[in-house]
Amino acid sequence: MADAALRLTALAEELLGEPVPVRIRAWDGSESGPPGAPVLVVRNRRALRRLLWKPGELGLARAWVAGELDIEGDLYEALDRMAGLLWERGADAKDTVHPIRDPKVRSAARGLLQLAGPWPPPPPPAEEVRRRTGPLHTRRRDKEAISHHYDVGNDFYELVLGPSMVYSCAYWEDGGSLEDAQRDKLDLVCRKLALKEGDRLLDVGCGWGSMAMHAAREYGAQVTGVTLSTEQAAFARKRIAEEGLTDRIEIRVQDYRDVRDGPYDAISSIGMAEHVGSVRYREYADSLYALLRPGGRLLNHQIARRPEKDESAYHVDEFIDAYVFPDGELAPVGRTVATLEEAGFEARDVESIREHYALTLRRWVANLEKHWDRAVTMTSPGRARVWRLYMAASALSFEHNKIGVNQILVVRPMDGGASRMPLRAREWKASAAD
Repeated sequence: MADAALRLTALAEELLGEPVPVRIRAWDGSESGPPGAPVLVVRNRRALRRLLWKPGELGLARAWVAGELDIEGDLYEALDRMAGLLWERGADAKDTVHPIRDPKVRSAARGLLQLAGPWPPPPPPAEEVRRRTGPLHTRRRDKEAISHHYDVGNDFYELVLGPSMVYSCAYWEDGGSLEDAQRDKLDLVCRKLALKEGDRLLDVGCGWGSMAMHAAREYGAQVTGVTLSTEQAAFARKRIAEEGLTDRIEIRVQDYRDVRDGPYDAISSIGMAEHVGSVRYREYADSLYALLRPGGRLLNHQIARRPEKDESAYHVDEFIDAYVFPDGELAPVGRTVATLEEAGFEARDVESIREHYALTLRRWVANLEKHWDRAVTMTSPGRARVWRLYMAASALSFEHNKIGVNQILVVRPMDGGASRMPLRAREWKASAAD
């Protein structure tokens, strides 16, 4: 199998119709492609069998997670160079390399079959979520999806997220640390919610308790945090006890749909609504509306995708669905605002912090790479590779405006329409000290 890289490059260019933008190193040690470019390492012919069996993103993801594909050089540059050939081809990417299409594709596919070696393809890596059946976003299915992503070890998350243990977009100033930026984000949320001593705050999707602790410690709020992750809840309770805040914070393993002890003065939902899904989003909005007192505020911090020209053609990302956030779904920000208002809320402010998330993700990737050996030991090589790929690719998606993230502040109006909002609504832009 001498010169496998040269043969692979030629076949890839025949399939794609354009030069391969990275250098390729094959399992036989041969290399081909532009000098000085990042190197796509094909460690094993099994990677080709995965691609032939499952053309497009999922086949590539399986080969990456299994360690059969790797990148040498700048990961971000490599992903950037390959994006136009892979992830940005949309739904047609599956057809582009399907062996039953036009004669050119069939010819290249036969060449890949010769390189790929004996069939059948290997089974998917263990980290892949098995195919799910039944209705989306039932309580049981949501709990299983959350467990897949979050119950992988709190020690692993500490390596990636750092001491703040905040798993959502930070709020940056030039030269600040990740911990400073996460503290500033939590404080921004508290100021937008106008929290004050004794206010009841419901933190939906409370994670490891960082928002709850900040609101209780800095603003004197009485906080109820709910999560579906048992590992998150145990970690949060331990932190809260160590901080001496158990009289102000209650952490529950509970679905937001089962919270019945309203009304609350304010609700924070930070990085949770992406798990709700379009089929349940109105139910989510209705539930939070019912839990707020009139005049109460909801801060909804949520990733958004760009609208499709034909929304019926929207496809969930196969890699993210199979390996990262099962059943997760992004919606355009306009649809989110409209649904919240349909539930009865009044939208008062929408702030895009897209660039902030790119900075946050790059810091998380740096943390993971710095502690790579420990991360692999704590989870598995496959899980660590999943995280590295999804966070790096997500950082680029935010940088290139493929996806965004927004803080949406809404209020439940009082009788007669009063909102209790200040005339200069963006008073939270000033720091708490000011």
